[in-house]
Amino acid sequence: MEGFTSEASFMLNAAGNAFIIMMDPTRLAFLGMGALFGLILGILPGVGGLAGTAMLLPFTFDMDPYTAFAFLLGLGATTATGDPIPAILFGVPGGAASAATVLDGYPMAKRGEAGRALSAAYMSSLMGGIFGAILLAVSIPILRPVMLFLGSPELLAFAVFGISMVAVLSGRTPLRGLAAACFGIMLAMIGADPQTGTLRWTFDTLYLWDGLPLLPLILGLFALPEMCDLMISRLAISASGEKVNVYKGQWQGVKDCFRHWWLILRCSWIGGGIGSIPGISAAVVDWLAYGHALRTEKGAAATFGKGDVRGVIASESSNNAKEGGALVPTIAFGVPGSASMAILLGAFLIHGLIPGPDMLHKNLNVTYSMVWSVALANLLGAGMCYAFSPQFAKVALLRYTLICPAVLGIIYIGAFEASRNWGDLYALLFFGLVGWVMKQFKWPRPPLILGLVLGDIIERYLFISIGRYGIEWMSRPVVVVLFAMAFIGLTKPLWQDYKTQGGISGILRSYGPARWEWGQLFTLFYLVVVSIMTFMATSWRFNAKIVPLVVGGIAITAIVLSLLNQTFRKPARVLADGEVAPEGTGDNARIHMDLESDTAHLPVKTIILRAALFFTYLMAFMAGTWVIGLIPTLFFFVIAFMRIEAKERWTLVLTYAVCMVVFVTFVFDRIMSIPWPQTLLGEWIPALKGLIPSV
Repeated sequence: MEGFTSEASFMLNAAGNAFIIMMDPTRLAFLGMGALFGLILGILPGVGGLAGTAMLLPFTFDMDPYTAFAFLLGLGATTATGDPIPAILFGVPGGAASAATVLDGYPMAKRGEAGRALSAAYMSSLMGGIFGAILLAVSIPILRPVMLFLGSPELLAFAVFGISMVAVLSGRTPLRGLAAACFGIMLAMIGADPQTGTLRWTFDTLYLWDGLPLLPLILGLFALPEMCDLMISRLAISASGEKVNVYKGQWQGVKDCFRHWWLILRCSWIGGGIGSIPGISAAVVDWLAYGHALRTEKGAAATFGKGDVRGVIASESSNNAKEGGALVPTIAFGVPGSASMAILLGAFLIHGLIPGPDMLHKNLNVTYSMVWSVALANLLGAGMCYAFSPQFAKVALLRYTLICPAVLGIIYIGAFEASRNWGDLYALLFFGLVGWVMKQFKWPRPPLILGLVLGDIIERYLFISIGRYGIEWMSRPVVVVLFAMAFIGLTKPLWQDYKTQGGISGILRSYGPARWEWGQLFTLFYLVVVSIMTFMATSWRFNAKIVPLVVGGIAITAIVLSLLNQTFRKPARVLADGEVAPEGTGDNARIHMDLESDTAHLPVKTIILRAALFFTYLMAFMAGTWVIGLIPTLFFFVIAFMRIEAKERWTLVLTYAVCMVVFVTFVFDRIMSIPWPQTLLGEWIPALKGLIPSV
């Protein structure tokens, strides 16, 4: 008992000393600068904290460790606070970790509640971030033996349990959700197989050898479809178009967070816990928290996905808590809990610090200064967001011709940041078209992202577990529990449908004459693509093809069953998206876990023509980028879009275009020094110089 008391006293003294150190005005100033940079990078879709942390790392060389980590963690801790701003206002995720916020935040902005949604996001981020800092403070010495116990079998089981959330994220379309998740897993396997070196689905393209980057896919699936629908509807984001009382909305958002404090606490535990597990991507944290809220919150099935503030609170509280969780393995074991933490390890080496036991004893002051940095950065970030929230919320009232050019330009830059290859832009365009079609025909997109993020993890840890433990890894207690929970989660929707349909006989009676709809064409296209990918896998070596063949077989089965439902289920028992509606519970028994298109009031011909025009704009942007470069193309794109779409006055158009070019040049070219896509003009000029004889 005496030893425990002395240890607690030692830790409290270290925490107090670290707080006094962090109250130095210079360190607070650098912390504030980092927090401001984090908010800005969070608002810019696709850029995120990873690029910002890498950008700021060289500036910390001459700082002391306390100031350096305050600067870097200030940025990392507040990026997630800025992420929901574009997610709520435009339906464009600021980063992969804010994709779930779109489902309820964007509908709230559409109905004039942007201020409330933003305020709820800020406050839940603040509370989640502080909880993450507290979790870091108390868990490092406690979780050390637990973290050492977790091996590849347990990490595999966590990933499988994460995949089981497909059942929740698929909403009322479980077969489509399963098919989309399997397709995401297959996309995750693109590239060189780590077991055999086999090139899987690379199509002799060097770009795909290292796998498909996540950013272009995220921005394509979620960002471009929202911009497309905004252009099709040709309205402001807020459908009401009325001036809203942002300050009243802010206070309502704060009250929402305190009323649902227990939800924030639970989702913070999810974010902090998952963030502390190395190898489990932060991109799934918000979806897991959102799925948890959907399962546990009263009445969630009827309101989630339609503008329920609890959906915003769940995803955002988990996002900020994960930063504190990711620091746990980074500090205690030198194993980065995220990509940003991997860069942070560079700061450890720069300042002569070695992650591990020394950080829990000799350098405990530095460790607790990180805890205070995360907590203070969340306070500063939330404060800055509240200060500018009225201006952010007013963006939702702007007409689409003022929103689309800037957002599309930033999306292209963010997508190119993935691997800085032309393939990023091709992937963005392709998945933008796929995402828009999926949205129109109500195929859930979140399961695809979940499969992409966790697919590679599952395959890698499966082979490691088998190679190291043989078949015995399946009997480990944590693995058994997580597999059982995953099985229950995956089969529960099927069991519910079985009961609501009255058993096998009821299901058979629900079939009737064939019906044909436009959505069946996309289902057939999906079936053809997956079948071709599965057939291509049959010629690979055994270790390279076993998982793709199993996943492809499951996907084909799910797609065929979904197609049969679309074609033969009686209309009275089928929802708009082709899946069966449970009897006696109404169509809202399970929600469509994705944004629904708000262009249904328009004629089909108008929707197709305007969508074709939108993607023509995108292809023209890429063509201009290829010929003269991205920044010059942005200038002409803004002018062409605003003049063609709405004949905006020339003074506004030229001012807008110049401001965009100046902003992009200053931020991305001068400060971040981004290498831009190679251009045809850039190849011609050296060639022309070679043809001109020197005088």
